[in-house]
Amino acid sequence: MPIYIFKNPNQEEYIEIFQSMNEDHIYTDDEGVEWKRQFTSPEISSQKITNPWDSNAFVNQTGSDKGTMGDLMDRSAELSEMRAKENGGIDPIKEKKFKEYSKTRGGLKDPLDPSAKKTIENKHVKVKF
Repeated sequence: MPIYIFKNPNQEEYIEIFQSMNEDHIYTDDEGVEWKRQFTSPEISSQKITNPWDSNAFVNQTGSDKGTMGDLMDRSAELSEMRAKENGGIDPIKEKKFKEYSKTRGGLKDPLDPSAKKTIENKHVKVKF
């Protein structure tokens, strides 16, 4: 259940109350005084990797995070975009990965490589990727 913060209107006194999201967010004390709800900014992680080229910072930060695999992939994509912006629209680390993939698989392109255009076709359907 979320915590809601209320302030006594008569003095500088605050209280934290656990309430369901479906409840009316009102707090009245024993004396009948209705406290004012205080709105705060959401608590988010402010840890940000500022250097997209530092793989050690990425490993250290994501290793201590309690996020999901999707969060990890999203952060990786953000850093790739930052590297691409700094390097004329091309992320050299991603390009290196695509080349290594192709080299180790006899010229087969990585499915995520944009230059790997595929077409699957039979007598009824033609699908382009």
